[in-house]
Amino acid sequence: MDAAGPWIDAANPEHPSLIDQAHILDELFGVVNVPTGIWIDEDGVVVRPPETAFPLKRGMEKLLRTLPEGLDPYLVDVLVEVKKVKYKPDKYIGALKDWVDKGRDSRFALSPEEVTSRTGSRSMEASTAAAHFEIGQHLHRNGNAADAIGHFRKAHELQPENWTYKRQAWTFVNPMQGPTIEHYDTDFLSEVRKVGAENYYPALEM
Repeated sequence: MDAAGPWIDAANPEHPSLIDQAHILDELFGVVNVPTGIWIDEDGVVVRPPETAFPLKRGMEKLLRTLPEGLDPYLVDVLVEVKKVKYKPDKYIGALKDWVDKGRDSRFALSPEEVTSRTGSRSMEASTAAAHFEIGQHLHRNGNAADAIGHFRKAHELQPENWTYKRQAWTFVNPMQGPTIEHYDTDFLSEVRKVGAENYYPALEM
C-alpha cells in the first residue's frame, strides 16, 4: 500500500482499488505480466481471459522525450528498449468501450468455450511455480529474504514466461530490476533483449 497508495490517490478512481500483494490473480487466472485485463460481467462470468490491457502511449512518449540529465545508464537503456515495445491502446480501449456499451451483444465478448480455449490448461510446472513463488513471498514477508531467493529462482525456472514472478523478485533486491549476479542470473533489461522488446507483449486477439 505504501508504494501503490499515492498512485491510486492521484488517479482519484470512482471504483474500489484492490492491491494483490500475494499475486492471487496469477494463480487463479494465469496472469503473467502487467498491465493485464480480465473482463468479468455483472453475473461474475469471465467473457475475456487475461490479455494485455494496453495503456495509452502518451505518458510513455512524454517520458522518453524528456529524459532527465544524470539518469542511471541502466535505466536509460531500459527506456530505450521500452520504446520498441508494441502497443495497441486504441484497439484495446475501443473494444472495451464497445463491451461496456453493448454487454453480451458486443462482438468482443467471448463465449465460455472461447474463454476456456484461450485460457488453456495450467501445467504442473506452472502450478509448482506458483507454490514456490508463494513460499518465497512468505519468507520475504517474514524477514527471511535470503531463504526466499531459492524459491523465487525455482519459480522463474518452472515458468519462465511469467514476468510478474521475475519482476517481483528482481525488485526486492534492486528497485530498477537491474543486474544482481549474487542473487539472480538475469535482470529485466537482459530478459527483454533476449525475447525482443517487440515480443514483450503477445499480439492482441480481438
